[in-house]
Amino acid sequence: MRHARSVDLTAVRHSLKGRGTAWALEHRFTTQRHEAADDGWGPPEQDVAHEPVGPATQVIEERVNRILSGNDSPDIGFDLSVNPYRGCEHGCIYCYARPTHSYLNLSPGLDFETRIVAKVNAAERLREALASRGYAPAQLNIGSVTDAYQPAERRLGITRRVIEVLAEARHPFSIITKSSLVERDIDLLAPLAARNLTAVYVSITTLDAQLARTLEPRAAAPHRRLRTLKALADAGIPVGVSVSPVIPFLNEPELERILEAAREAGARRAFSIVLRLPWEVNPLFQDWLQQHVPERAARIMARVREMRGGKDYDAAFGARMTGQGVWAQLLRQRFDKACTRLGFERDRVPLDLTQFRPPSANPGQGELF
Repeated sequence: MRHARSVDLTAVRHSLKGRGTAWALEHRFTTQRHEAADDGWGPPEQDVAHEPVGPATQVIEERVNRILSGNDSPDIGFDLSVNPYRGCEHGCIYCYARPTHSYLNLSPGLDFETRIVAKVNAAERLREALASRGYAPAQLNIGSVTDAYQPAERRLGITRRVIEVLAEARHPFSIITKSSLVERDIDLLAPLAARNLTAVYVSITTLDAQLARTLEPRAAAPHRRLRTLKALADAGIPVGVSVSPVIPFLNEPELERILEAAREAGARRAFSIVLRLPWEVNPLFQDWLQQHVPERAARIMARVREMRGGKDYDAAFGARMTGQGVWAQLLRQRFDKACTRLGFERDRVPLDLTQFRPPSANPGQGELF
């Protein structure tokens, strides 16, 4: 996959504590270009008196016209999605959603994790959509693009209100998250799980806390995610683990250990996706490699290209999630054998569409169950 412009991957940029990247990378729609200039002060790391400090997170409240998004990809196991936020403060450097910030004329780099758009009327728009005459229930996922339980949710509670609408309508849904904040909503999720209306998948990329701190700096720590799996399972909520993305020679050696830890914590289903580098994610990720694992950077990218037909990324349906070639096949065999040995189910939890009833047009009159 070609990028709309060339980028300089030779310069190693400084990092910002608690951020996935310090690079406000210009996006592919940018009409203006900026060049760095030497002002004589040297790079920030030469300033021994001050550690580089990044911008504070800015939450931009937005009222949207619609909240349901359809899915036409055969690689994804749901039909509809709800994403209460755009951008994600977790700052995962590999996040395939980073390029979506370019549609807001914001950088997929630093802006993506520091300028968060909160869809404050998401629950109202969802209620309208579910109550419409022509709506038919379908498999729905919360948080397919950016994490619905990222830090802004603690204050805003948009995701919780979305779940309340789904509960009122008895509409099935799944959640995928890296955040322990999902435990806050166990009081809503457990009764729904008893009706076969919900399941939660927790993404665990690594068990190495030091690696997680730079790879996904503001997501929950690995051990905390395992505790979240256990808390959900103990509440009777079906839980699965997503070991994604698998990055050659970085977290790939941990594949079996992650599955074992998740199984012990209560996960009963598992899936995995290999690293994806669409558009601006590619230069951002390669820049991260040069900062944090320069001795492995070339080896990692060589193996990534081996799985992508010699390219950095292949967006073709059927290949983008799994890769192709011998190494991708070996990786899939390792995953399959580990799942079989540990007793994981491979299919997603089958949720019941038959209980759906349109929600009340007046939210004050609705019932949860």
